[in-house]
Amino acid sequence: MVQQQHQAYKMNSVNTASPGELTLMLYNGCLKFLKFAKKGMEAKDMELKNTNIQKAQAIINELMLTLDQSIDIANQMMPLYDYINQRLIDANIHNNLESLDEAYEMVESFRDTWKEVVKLTRTKQYSKGVQA
Repeated sequence: MVQQQHQAYKMNSVNTASPGELTLMLYNGCLKFLKFAKKGMEAKDMELKNTNIQKAQAIINELMLTLDQSIDIANQMMPLYDYINQRLIDANIHNNLESLDEAYEMVESFRDTWKEVVKLTRTKQYSKGVQA
């Protein structure tokens, strides 16, 4: 019963999130999978490592696909996402913890920046609502 309620809550959160909040959720999910991958790598559990690196790569690929190419910053982000993806490939193939950590740090930096963008956007929206 509790599990069903938790799943319903998560689905509702996704269905009602703004595009900015969805992007933040993707970054957070990617970081979660990278943590699990690191645990798998450290425990020499290759299945855990591989599965979670692939999940993180799927998120990075989704972020790449959803970049709006008409915005200048997208042209700067695309190579960074590609680099993260390459680091994840290296981490997976060679069990390279340094590559995994580097990818984690980059995603974490994107997430932290994006969190601030979402926060500023909310503040602007709420302040406009109060004035209206």
